[in-house]
Amino acid sequence: MQVGKGPDAKSILERLISRYPCLDVCKQDIEKAYRALLESFSTGHKLLIAGNGGSAADSDHISGELTKSFMFKRAVDPVLEQRLSELYGDEGKALSDGLEGGLPAIPLPTFNASNSAFANDVGWNGAFAQSVNALGKEGDVFLGITTSGNSKNIVNGLMVAKAKKVISIALTGSTGGKCKNLADICICVPEKEVFVIQELHLPIYHALCAMVESDLFEARGA
Repeated sequence: MQVGKGPDAKSILERLISRYPCLDVCKQDIEKAYRALLESFSTGHKLLIAGNGGSAADSDHISGELTKSFMFKRAVDPVLEQRLSELYGDEGKALSDGLEGGLPAIPLPTFNASNSAFANDVGWNGAFAQSVNALGKEGDVFLGITTSGNSKNIVNGLMVAKAKKVISIALTGSTGGKCKNLADICICVPEKEVFVIQELHLPIYHALCAMVESDLFEARGA
């Protein structure tokens, strides 16, 4: 049931496919990814995101859309709002009035100290796997983004996710590479050129963020 403002999840997905008809082949996997994210966030779990280069930037971008308002102004958790007022009076009320509903989405490529230390001490191919090991819990989701589907540090991250019962989603190019058989859900966009694959990844993750937001948040003032 939609509680937010604007289109519901089904309409958002349909609009994505109407704007990018080539993504119709990915529709079922996009919907599976949405449901996995919805279930994880709804039960108090978190999202870990990783990628290299442009996909590292995508990881940060996704986090930005989930940790604050995206398609509409989200209402803050009323429990937090009440607690801030109880603790700090008018100052707490003013603070809560400026806050927005958010979801725990962690971009692993931004862990500069941890990643560089692990890369120096052990090797870059295990850096994301180490972060999934340190942070991942059963019921969380790990989203690995790799245009080839073969990036070793993403592959290793997926392997650790599987071992820790962390739900895994891969966002890749047409073949899916090694990730296709490792991830619980693999969204393989039907392109082979890196920049074209990346161009299609963006509307997919925007749609996923909007779909989750629509289901989980009320609009401020609604």
